[in-house]
Amino acid sequence: MKNKIVAGNWKMNNTFSEAEDLLVAIAESIEDMRLETEIIICPPALYLEMATDIAQESNFYVGAQNVAYAEKGAYTGEISAAMLKSVDVDFCIVGHSERRNYFHETDEELAKKIDILLANQINPIFCCGESLTDRENGNFKQVIENQIKNTLFHLSVEQFENITIAYEPIWAIGTGLTATPQQAQEVHAFIRKLIEEKYGTEMAYNTYILYGGSCNAKNALDLFSCTDVDGGLIGGASLSAQDFVEIVNAAETCTKND
Repeated sequence: MKNKIVAGNWKMNNTFSEAEDLLVAIAESIEDMRLETEIIICPPALYLEMATDIAQESNFYVGAQNVAYAEKGAYTGEISAAMLKSVDVDFCIVGHSERRNYFHETDEELAKKIDILLANQINPIFCCGESLTDRENGNFKQVIENQIKNTLFHLSVEQFENITIAYEPIWAIGTGLTATPQQAQEVHAFIRKLIEEKYGTEMAYNTYILYGGSCNAKNALDLFSCTDVDGGLIGGASLSAQDFVEIVNAAETCTKND
């Protein structure tokens, strides 16, 4: 039986006091739960140290939303992997569609970020996914395959063991649209097949592939029930402790029903 992962990506939301209140509310909500689901919370960088302090007394991990591709130096405004590690960050999102779109991140840059995170013992959550045009043109699988191969498939078996993948159909992020369970399962199975062809059956099974496109408390159970959906990368719904914990409960239900 494979447990689920539920990761919350807060994006650029919450003031310091709001972030503290939300972290405490989530920590208190899961305090007495005997969880099999792995919870990861990814707040803005300003709040990472506060989050890791609270996480030490709770049952969740902390992830960053981005990392610089360079180790250190004259990169004003950037945050290095070593800095993230120094405040006990365990995970980091790489290649979110918003980063690709607004900041023009390339596969080459993302591969560098993956490498530097792994060198600092931080687990990457690598995002991939297609636009609405790619979906409508029917070439979405090729787009996703290129993203994965260009960014991840230079890794050794030992390195790839630390990778989590999040499939995020761009057309379903922040739009209220959601891939159907059938659409999500199709792509997740395709990604798992790519991993199997490169790294073998055991690695393909053990790699976590999360769904990340407007997953919420209402649709999480249906999505997480899909064979190859190992949890979710949650956006807007992670900003509500109640909604986020409901999604965690959906993951728990799926695990217990497997």
